[in-house]
Amino acid sequence: MDFMLDRRAQILLKTLVERYIVEGEPVGSRALSRYSGLDLSPATIRNVMADLEDLGFIASPHTSAGRIPTPRGYRIFVDTLLTTKPLDLIEINQLEGNFNVDHPQKLISSASQLLSELTHFAGVVVAPRRKSQAFRQIEFLALSEKRVLLIIVTPEGNVQNRILQTEKIYSPSELTTAANFLNQNFAGLTFDQIRRRLQDELKQHREDMTSLMTTALEAGDRAITESSEEYVISGEKNLLDSHDLSSNMTRLRELFELFDRKTQIIQILDSSSRAQGVQIFIGDESGIAPLDECSVVTAPYEMDGQVVGTVGVIGPTRMAYERVIPIVDITARLLSSALSQH
Repeated sequence: MDFMLDRRAQILLKTLVERYIVEGEPVGSRALSRYSGLDLSPATIRNVMADLEDLGFIASPHTSAGRIPTPRGYRIFVDTLLTTKPLDLIEINQLEGNFNVDHPQKLISSASQLLSELTHFAGVVVAPRRKSQAFRQIEFLALSEKRVLLIIVTPEGNVQNRILQTEKIYSPSELTTAANFLNQNFAGLTFDQIRRRLQDELKQHREDMTSLMTTALEAGDRAITESSEEYVISGEKNLLDSHDLSSNMTRLRELFELFDRKTQIIQILDSSSRAQGVQIFIGDESGIAPLDECSVVTAPYEMDGQVVGTVGVIGPTRMAYERVIPIVDITARLLSSALSQH
């Protein structure tokens, strides 16, 4: 953190966020005085509030004398002030009971439903990625000086496109030669198999062609894997009950379209699968406009020690983080152990 809040400001900010999460109404200085446990005059509380507002942690809705947290306020709350409440044993036992299923796909669906039921928001699980995929045909098309369009046809006949940024400019005939080489020698193999074989064979090729093909294989593998990626979402309708979101129908419509399109949600969940433990994206931190008023809480899950996917909850920024975080965390752990037993 590039600023330091003194203890008094921390306690008042923590109290304000907690009251707002519980009540959903802007919090005034009288409530802060009552709930913070600090013996401060109303004038002192107002001064601290003004400082927190200047720092961008809280804001005053124009209709009220109270303040509400901003996404930045939630961020400092979650990072430094939050005390999470571990789930009690009864809840953990109930949770474990939901993972007594023997089919991986059913496990993933029940994890998604469980997240949704326990938090009353939308529960999301990205299913394990399929192994490296094969291709039937590859083509390259020059777009501009150092941009090449990679076109991949899968064995099932699906077409995937990716734009490659290349180190040098390739002529159309070089691109055709590279595509022919890959199609004649490797069609039907998975990208992993091709990579292994290429290391030997490409030593006989010019270095710049090697670089083009290696880039193409990595992008191709990603394109096909992403297209085969599945995610299960449950409880989107819960978001209609959230006053914070349902008051803006346009935003809600955009949110539902986003759930329908999948790719952006998968991207954000995917990026968190490379992190350790629970990750939280608040408001515009996700970089996805329809989620500007939402928070996404995610955690990666494993199978036999390898991270294979992500579980998460999508809800309004005004959520009970102290409860949602442990729920996401333990669901990821239970899903990992259930999948590893199969």
